[in-house]
Amino acid sequence: MTYQFPFLLSVAAVLAGAAPATGQVRPTFTVKSTQFSADTVSLLNYGGKANGQTLNTKAFQQAIAAASQKRGVVLVPAGLWLTGPIELKDNVNLHLAKGALVQFTTDKSQYPLIKTNWEGVDAVRNQSPISGMDLTNVAITGPGVFDGNGDAWRPVKKDKLTAGQWKKLVASGGALNEKKDYWYPSEQALRASTMPEPGVIKPGKTTTADFADIKDFLRPNMLSLQRCKQVLLEDFTIQNSPAWTIHPLLCEDVTIRRVTAKNPWYGQNTDALDLESCRNGLVEDCTFDVGDDGICIKSGKNEQGRKRGVPTENFVFRNCKVYHAHGGFVIGSEMSGGARNLFVYNCSFIGTDVGLRFKTTRGRGGVVEKIYVDGVAMTDIAGQAILFDMYYAAKDPVPANGEAEALPEIKAEPLNEGTPQFRDFTINNVVCKGAETGILIRGLPEMSIKNILIQNTVLESEKGMVCQEAEGVTLKNVALLSKDTKPVMEIQNSRNVLVDNLQYANSADLLVRLSGDRTKGVRLTNTDTKAAKKDVELGQKVSKKVITVSKR
Repeated sequence: MTYQFPFLLSVAAVLAGAAPATGQVRPTFTVKSTQFSADTVSLLNYGGKANGQTLNTKAFQQAIAAASQKRGVVLVPAGLWLTGPIELKDNVNLHLAKGALVQFTTDKSQYPLIKTNWEGVDAVRNQSPISGMDLTNVAITGPGVFDGNGDAWRPVKKDKLTAGQWKKLVASGGALNEKKDYWYPSEQALRASTMPEPGVIKPGKTTTADFADIKDFLRPNMLSLQRCKQVLLEDFTIQNSPAWTIHPLLCEDVTIRRVTAKNPWYGQNTDALDLESCRNGLVEDCTFDVGDDGICIKSGKNEQGRKRGVPTENFVFRNCKVYHAHGGFVIGSEMSGGARNLFVYNCSFIGTDVGLRFKTTRGRGGVVEKIYVDGVAMTDIAGQAILFDMYYAAKDPVPANGEAEALPEIKAEPLNEGTPQFRDFTINNVVCKGAETGILIRGLPEMSIKNILIQNTVLESEKGMVCQEAEGVTLKNVALLSKDTKPVMEIQNSRNVLVDNLQYANSADLLVRLSGDRTKGVRLTNTDTKAAKKDVELGQKVSKKVITVSKR
């Protein structure tokens, strides 16, 4: 068994090498690591039984308490360990041996209701299967497996299953909604689903007892770490989560290495990793295959997130693979505290709904800035390869069925503290083979998305690029290999857009369509416009002066 000894991980040193690409910067922060002694206690020493029948909650807590006194290790030997919630303590490395399977009981009475945070706001939920609060120097390591028995908690949509699977699920018990297209584990969970903001703490509902009648509905996150410092998660598999899988909240110095998160694709809200209002960290060599977002950055929701005011910042993500997920690398939509100084290197997204997914909406507020991506390979993306969306959950502006229609204009609203901001993104060396849309940039009329550089990128997709309400967008050495070329690029109400050395399919019908009376400063340079049947189409209220084409 190996142990972590104290050192400062210099992210800059780890990533030293060739000079960064245009617009890229190197990370300069450090990440404090964990430190443990060689003192080891085994669950077997505290009456633990790996027979799949004995509830080992007490054995876990006694072993963790003993190891905490020695800054030591809790060894979970090979076998099937049934347990209730595990609460971590300071200075403990919980180590799962090869062949160890820790499975959490489906007996919901073992999980007390607690005050916590859910989707960026204060809420009451069931206690997480694994949790730690206000800890320093804590780790979970080893090649074993955690299984959350999430099927006992999660609702399921009928259209996510085959007819046979749906029939079997309904026969197992639970309750169906009125339309018979949504299954819930119990009548209590079904009833709660019809309530406004179930579980949210608000006037008149402030104690855990106030939520006892909807306990079944209040699914816990699987691994919850709040206000912890010097955290190491390494080598284990975590699967079948009731809700979010790994959720560090307000943590510092977080290292996540070679962790696998697996959830069924029909599992709602089963994000792999949600880093919320965390600072300084490294996520590397991880594999995620889940029913919601893969790697996700959050920082609170709306007024509560802005009041907290703690961004997620200073993280490197490298050499990670994301399979079936809503998004590969995601920021938002609960990002009201902001996000900045995030670096993504050499990641692969295979079969995700969206590749790079940056989402927010009016009311969130917050600033997302200084995001750097260098090296992403993706394939079989159902939606957008690269998505910036400040109008999350609104109607997609891309015309249906490839029709050559002008984009619908969105009405401006007054600026206020709930107006979100996206700015300063640099994306380099992205290759996508198969997506619905290559690039979709959709800002707000009152707050455009600013300063996006995408370069040295090849995107094979049905549609090319849609750019709406943006400012300072540069595409350099980009190939938009779209099948739908009516047009290749759609630009509406956007300013200072530079497209340099664009590659596109031969005999494209239309290279670029411009619309919106606020569109100006569009430049197309070093591009063979003759390969298109028509280079520029101007919508109403758009003059020829707004675009400069340097033909070659």
